[in-house]
Amino acid sequence: MGHTIHGKKVGNIGFGLMGLTWRPDRLPEEQSFATIKIALESGCNYINGGEFYGPQDNNSLTLLNKYYERYPEDQDRIVLNIKGCADLTTLIPDGSPAGVKRSVENSVRLIGGKGRIDQFEPARKDPNTEIEVTVAALQEQVEAGNIGGITLSEVSAATIRRAAGVAKIEAVEVEMSLWATDPLENGIAQACAELDIPILAYSPLGRGILTGQIKSFDDLPEGDFRRHLPRFQPDVFEGNFRMVKEVEKLAAKKGCTPGQVAIGWLLALSRRPGMPRIIPIPGASKPERVRENSVEIELSDEDMVELERIVKEFSPVGTRYPEHLMKHIDTSTA
Repeated sequence: MGHTIHGKKVGNIGFGLMGLTWRPDRLPEEQSFATIKIALESGCNYINGGEFYGPQDNNSLTLLNKYYERYPEDQDRIVLNIKGCADLTTLIPDGSPAGVKRSVENSVRLIGGKGRIDQFEPARKDPNTEIEVTVAALQEQVEAGNIGGITLSEVSAATIRRAAGVAKIEAVEVEMSLWATDPLENGIAQACAELDIPILAYSPLGRGILTGQIKSFDDLPEGDFRRHLPRFQPDVFEGNFRMVKEVEKLAAKKGCTPGQVAIGWLLALSRRPGMPRIIPIPGASKPERVRENSVEIELSDEDMVELERIVKEFSPVGTRYPEHLMKHIDTSTA
């Protein structure tokens, strides 16, 4: 299918930078550079990062700053979407005009004038600031030339519609996978389709579980944030892993990996009438994983029926985030 953003073609599958810098152990720069390079070579040039994805000396923007020093020719290949508008210490959302200005200007500073922030989004809706105010402040940053366009993250269908009444919304980022089908049920996909807004599907591999490589809670490294997520807890892990076993069966029949099936499902949904364009943005910290995730497989109607059965019969137990983080997910209806 392909998609054009600010005159640049992007592939059907993007790439998330979070795993390169928001982690307990610091990756060697050469490994991170090689991973980004393979993403571009694989057509995954829609790159998604965050101002707070790691410390200020090693986050998405500072990493790209260094990457562009090495590969200046890649500046024009990447379409960059950055998440911000949160307190860098507490991560509490700040969508006030002052918060928007600080976050955007800091992001521009961190990337060092190299490349371009094509799109910028508040990580979460600020409950203390009306979305119209936040979007208007972002539009000022567009007009100032600091960012190319406005995107949103983890917002409700009602908020999307309100925001679209103020300025052009170029994409909405939400968690979406076989393990997280909420956007199909809460009106987000419908609103995006009606307004012709693409969905950026983060964690399309169910935070890694749909790859089949994490088979128990103990497989998660010490310090891994997934150890705090309800769906990965020991008392529910085995039951939640049943979905993965079912996806593995289908993958074996098709001669591909379960992760490729999971990403293929999103791409197939995107082609259905009445659905918005869906662009999965899987993350990876190794080049070989990027290559695997970039392979687009074809799913037949029968495959999709089987996956719909799996989703219905094996939906995971537990919320996507712990309670104190779930309260930052916008569920407003007006």
